[in-house]
Amino acid sequence: MAFEELLERTGGMGLFQALQVFTLLLLAVWIPSQMLIENFSAAIPDHRCWARTLDSGSETPANLSLVALLTVSFPPGPSQQPHQCLRFRQPQWQLLAPNATAANWSEAATEPCVDGWVYDHSTFTSTIVTKWDLVCSSQALKPVGQSIYMAGILVGSFIWGLLSCRFGRKQMLSWCCLQVAVASTSTIFSPNFLTYCSLRFLAAFGIAGVILTLSTLMVEWTTTHKRAATMTVLGCTYSMGQMALAGLAFALRDWQDLQLAVSVPFFVISLMSWWLPESARWLIIRGRTEQALRELKKVARINGHKEAKKTLTIEVLMSSMEEEVVSAEDRGSVLDLFRVPMLRWRTCALLMVTFSLYFSYYGLVLDLQSLGRDIFLLQALFGAVDFLGRGTTVLWLKFLGRRKTLAGSQVLAGFAILANVLVPQDLQTLRLAFAVLGKGCFGMNFTTLTVYRTELFPTSLRMTAEGFLQSVGRLGAMMGPLVRMAHQALPLLPPLSYGVIPIASSLLLFFLPETQGLPLPDTIQDLESQASAAARVVQQEVVTLESTWL
Repeated sequence: MAFEELLERTGGMGLFQALQVFTLLLLAVWIPSQMLIENFSAAIPDHRCWARTLDSGSETPANLSLVALLTVSFPPGPSQQPHQCLRFRQPQWQLLAPNATAANWSEAATEPCVDGWVYDHSTFTSTIVTKWDLVCSSQALKPVGQSIYMAGILVGSFIWGLLSCRFGRKQMLSWCCLQVAVASTSTIFSPNFLTYCSLRFLAAFGIAGVILTLSTLMVEWTTTHKRAATMTVLGCTYSMGQMALAGLAFALRDWQDLQLAVSVPFFVISLMSWWLPESARWLIIRGRTEQALRELKKVARINGHKEAKKTLTIEVLMSSMEEEVVSAEDRGSVLDLFRVPMLRWRTCALLMVTFSLYFSYYGLVLDLQSLGRDIFLLQALFGAVDFLGRGTTVLWLKFLGRRKTLAGSQVLAGFAILANVLVPQDLQTLRLAFAVLGKGCFGMNFTTLTVYRTELFPTSLRMTAEGFLQSVGRLGAMMGPLVRMAHQALPLLPPLSYGVIPIASSLLLFFLPETQGLPLPDTIQDLESQASAAARVVQQEVVTLESTWL
């Protein structure tokens, strides 16, 4: 008996599923805040060197304007504004002369900001950048910190995947929520940037477990015909979380207040999660049939399905356990993905596509300041267009299929990023439009790729392929912020990389088969049968075309 029938015996989709989804969505809405908080907590405000003529009250001339004091204190920067990282060793009073030019001072007259920086606090009262002076020669530390966070998710995805298979989904979910809450809250007490990054790594390690166990629990307690709708709602909740972060950051302009606000809910949800039953599917696979029976009866009782007391027995579970255990033991290793030529090509192509998607997506969304001045509006629009993209992907899949939808949205996202590079900084509305378009296309990419890669691999290797591709994707997410370290030497390298790589990887998709309308393959033989059927269709179309011409 399939496990699906056991769920139907408990009442199918009833009150329990509604309560479970509600609890897990309360958790899901806070996940984007943890992952994207540094768009605000690590925002770089306008800054300049501390200068005696400006910032020492006793030595500031009262008869000079602010513009004049800036002129004699700082050399002009790249945008002809006062340089953010250099100052004159001594005030250059000759620059106030009517005929003064750049020749009136030399590079030898400048020095770095040896006495610290003065920051503009009009937007944020405090950020980690102002706390630890992550500007000028230390500005590369910000993307390094973001990459460390992504590394925590990469490692966590692997570790928690193993632990949840051994110890269960529910316990890991509760522990991960507690770990995120403690580590994330502790960051506000960090004495230095290294400690901050270490705590962020631990928080990311826990977030990886939350994402994994949350979706697994939701899927394993949901019937097949409602699974797609449930996962769509989950994706839209992530989008709503992005919009909520914009409002929260707008209200809380101090990074410690914002950090605390997105961390405390995980304490509450860690306690709330204990009412959730353990996955009965996992319990059956582990041979713990009596506990699985108790959990199933608990669900049936919540759903008001009284007949389950008689219809759910140990014998019924034992008959279903054999099928589940065989399915679990039949999972192959990562090497199996490269042994068969057909799977090897699919795996290599999706590796490139997944890496490029995560690489460009997190390179884009973790650097809002490079896309527009109003990062609060930009974050809210990103969440809204992500919601719209995820919600309409189903329609695109229906009319265009998996391959064309994925390739088209990836190419469009890449061109949107490249177009943003060409737009002058003054045209903020146009830059905002291109950025939002790219983000919406990436939202479609994630949803389409989730569906497409499930249909490209047989059941025996599907979870193995999923885990492997997710790990490679997280590696791309870790590399994305690191590319920004080259911004000072090569300003165009980061945006060009974020735009060109998705476009190049999309070309590989045209060598993969279309899977729309095909049943999920259970074995490699099923894949070969699908390929043979597709070849016969193509051959028949060629013959028909030749006959028409004749």
